[in-house]
Amino acid sequence: MMVQISLIALLVVVYVILSRFLKSSVALLGRSKSANEVRITYVSKMLNLGFTAVFVLLVCLVLGIGYGQLAIFFSSVFAVVGVALFAQWSILSNITASLIIFFGFPYRVGDWVKVVDKDDEILGQILEISSFHVIIHRLSGDVVTYPNSLILQKAVVRFANKEAAQAMSQFSVKPAEDEATAPPPM
Repeated sequence: MMVQISLIALLVVVYVILSRFLKSSVALLGRSKSANEVRITYVSKMLNLGFTAVFVLLVCLVLGIGYGQLAIFFSSVFAVVGVALFAQWSILSNITASLIIFFGFPYRVGDWVKVVDKDDEILGQILEISSFHVIIHRLSGDVVTYPNSLILQKAVVRFANKEAAQAMSQFSVKPAEDEATAPPPM
């Protein structure tokens, strides 16, 4: 019994230390990528939730709860969650894509990008990378809300500045003074 209490105390200490390390690491990485504070908090909470589940699993094993009992419990939970999320699989994929974008997306808020899409030109400046969408302000002035799961599946071109993006646009963007000096159409 004393061994179990010691192991649980050790697990709690390790959990607290690793939890703080995880939170500070995510915050440091988020700030280095110029991520929004709300987004940093969201990613930190999502990772902490998974870390807490592993901690609870380890405590259950230390307490002597059998593998069979844990397997039945977790398979039941996963079955219920799976059925609940089956109809909303796009939400789950966007949440997963959000975590991937946070850690591995090479573009930041303020970058000029073009999402290579055959149906529409999505070229503009990234305004926000949220939990479910990347919000892009297009050259034409409108705002596109592009799902995270789709932006990971498409090629994305990053431009050095607005002028380089305008040069690659399939739509001609002319300054107002050029239109005034242009010859009238025949």
